[in-house]
Amino acid sequence: MPIKRVIDYNVKVRVKSDQSGVETANVKMSMNPFDEIAVEEAVRLKEAGKISEVIVVSIGVDKCEDIIRTAMAMGADSGILVRTEDDLQPLAVSKVLEKVVAHSQAGLVISGKQAIDDDSSQTGQMLAGLLGWPQATFASKVEINDGAADVTREVDGGLVTVNVNLPAVITTDLRLNEPRYVALPNIMKARSKPLEKIDLDTLGVNVENRIEILKTEEPPQRKAGIIVASVDELVDKLRNEAGVI
Repeated sequence: MPIKRVIDYNVKVRVKSDQSGVETANVKMSMNPFDEIAVEEAVRLKEAGKISEVIVVSIGVDKCEDIIRTAMAMGADSGILVRTEDDLQPLAVSKVLEKVVAHSQAGLVISGKQAIDDDSSQTGQMLAGLLGWPQATFASKVEINDGAADVTREVDGGLVTVNVNLPAVITTDLRLNEPRYVALPNIMKARSKPLEKIDLDTLGVNVENRIEILKTEEPPQRKAGIIVASVDELVDKLRNEAGVI
């Protein structure tokens, strides 16, 4: 199951002065929250006897080992780090994961529905296409029985449950579960769990970026709100200042 190292969700993101991207130097990094939910779900499935092993994989610099160890402390059995200094886009990530899935002989991939740094929400779907596996996205409930998975998804009109045969790719939504608190003894145990490191160049994957980011900008600042004394004043401001009526 793939996990990504991103800027911690509690940190205020700052754009670089040259607008080439966001500032990551000396910024707290952590596991993507949606991926944390995916790890929790995989561990729960293992605890329920539905799957036999949980393997996590991350793609990036050596510091990604930190989030792999965090996933191990949550209950993952082992990890794989595909080492690269490059920032890979979703299609390239999917191609790398395709190789890792074959390498680890995985029968189920559970991933977060998106990463909070780019919000692309593409990798899971692309990976399913490359593998030729069925997919169930934005899961709010997962049940596995008899070589298939029933996955409940939240849609505008309510809930939809789909059935997919395994192997499959499932992506997780926020309401699927609440990740467990990682206790210190489990953090210590995670240090001894196996972690395989693979150089990206050895996989023979074309990871050329297809999209060029021209500029990154902060959203424009909003004007401060005001309190009006009457309905007439509200209507006047909506008509003359906001131009909405």
